[in-house]
Amino acid sequence: MRAHTTALTLDVDLNDVARGDGYLFVRDGVGIAGRGVAARIPLGDVPHALAAIEHVDEVGGIHPIALGAIPFETGAPCELVLPQVLVGKAPDGRKWVTVIDDAPLDIAPAPRPQPRAQSFSVAPLTNVDQYLAAITTARDAVRAGLLTKAVIAREVTVSSPDPIDVHAVLLRLKAGFGSSYRYSIDGLIGASPELLVSVEGNTVRSHPLAGTTARTGDPDTDQRAAAELLASEKNQIEHRVVIDMIHDTLLPWCSYLDWEPEPSIISVANVQHLRTALEGHLSDPRPNVLELVTALSPTPALGGFPRVQALALIAAAEGFDRGRYGGAVGWVNAAGDGTWAVTIRCAELSDDRRRARLVAGGGIVAESEPLSELAETQAKLQAMLSAIVRP
Repeated sequence: MRAHTTALTLDVDLNDVARGDGYLFVRDGVGIAGRGVAARIPLGDVPHALAAIEHVDEVGGIHPIALGAIPFETGAPCELVLPQVLVGKAPDGRKWVTVIDDAPLDIAPAPRPQPRAQSFSVAPLTNVDQYLAAITTARDAVRAGLLTKAVIAREVTVSSPDPIDVHAVLLRLKAGFGSSYRYSIDGLIGASPELLVSVEGNTVRSHPLAGTTARTGDPDTDQRAAAELLASEKNQIEHRVVIDMIHDTLLPWCSYLDWEPEPSIISVANVQHLRTALEGHLSDPRPNVLELVTALSPTPALGGFPRVQALALIAAAEGFDRGRYGGAVGWVNAAGDGTWAVTIRCAELSDDRRRARLVAGGGIVAESEPLSELAETQAKLQAMLSAIVRP
């Protein structure tokens, strides 16, 4: 397989390259968009397959890239996609296009979707009583000392007699969640605020989130809610579990690993989270980013801690298969660099795109209250609901 990378002078919006049938991973205008499929590569074969590509790089420092979504369930079958044509934008302003085996170059901007009236219905897939009971089960297990935290989620479905316009949804996510990691991969679309892990040379970063409160749009109210979130013992415990696990997992690969001593607040359009940034220097020989992704995922922010006990409780109590929700979504290149976000604030579309499955959850600790957790999932679901259900 051959790849050819050239500089791109055309100023394109990556959302318009991906459109409704391509691939996207972007944040603040930086990222990648792809069209067509040159190969689907089993996850374990990706580093070797990328390294084996004969690559002519006329830009400098660019490598073949594969992207995809790793499921929540550890060891579940997973393939990454090598697009036939991939457009990239770097933080320094460079733009490039990589073409596999002389594939047709199809990156001309498509017409923007036009506003239209479309009817939708929204309904729970998870019975609310079952969800509240699962929270109680998890909380009681924590109080009994069987685990420190478990994350309980629930599903809802959005249905329409007409296909959901993915291109239009991506543009709405850009408008409302531009600083989140926005993605579109084989019917999975979303806008995640949480960086699981990134590797750039010898630098490794992670920005885990845990602990949530809603935003109202009123600055004073939101400021009070943020202060309450920072002061909340329940949310601080939930957050600390995540930070400790990520730190302890990454540390053996690092010559040093620094982290913020206290969490801060990160705000997105509809919610606020506790956030702590970690950054370190990888030891040589440095790992491929995929090694770190598989070691970290699912994090306690989506599973719980201890991992084995929390995942067993989730499997017994939740009552559904999470699929790609709660796993990781992102990209890796032939050098082993890459960026991966936690797969949250997302929707999985049916093949005919007339249905979307949305999932949201929350971390359950000893002080959790079922109805408060239900309200938190309602706030989290608004991100994708507002992007899909637009009159």
